Amino acid sequence: MAKRKFQLTESQISELIQAFCECADGQLRTRYQAVRMYGCTYSVSEVSALTRCSRSSLMDWCAAYTQAGLAGLADGRWGGNDAKLTLEQRAELQCRLETYPPEQLLGAVTQTADGKFWTVEDLQHALMQWWNVKYASRSSYYNLFHACGFSSQRPAKVFKSQRPSQMMEFEEHAEKN
Repeated sequence: MAKRKFQLTESQISELIQAFCECADGQLRTRYQAVRMYGCTYSVSEVSALTRCSRSSLMDWCAAYTQAGLAGLADGRWGGNDAKLTLEQRAELQCRLETYPPEQLLGAVTQTADGKFWTVEDLQHALMQWWNVKYASRSSYYNLFHACGFSSQRPAKVFKSQRPSQMMEFEEHAEKN
């Protein structure tokens, strides 16, 4: 049987206990507890049963603690698409969306016939033009609209190639017949 290489000193154990008591984040508390238990000679199966973590996660946490201490156990994820725009950019985006219709900011590139209402495609084009930002998921644009105070509505289906003069001529012709 191989001797365990990961062992904690008394000061490390008390550091983990103190961090566990002061922490409000449940996932981080689980990491503190799992590393402390494993470092105090609990078996992997006991730690896994008590903390409901996998063996590979436990080993990763122990390695992270060895390399960086308590900071190594903190969650390092950024949070996906939210990180693409800063808070200032989001505030500026909200101001632009509330103040101007798409036709004023994007010109003839708008997705609706009259360019008065914002669509996901308009928002995609605007974000790419202003900040060179593109989200991977369509739902991210919906979330961004929602964060800016907009609600979802289905626009009327209108062909962009329609010409008002031809439509009037057709309607007049249809009324005569």
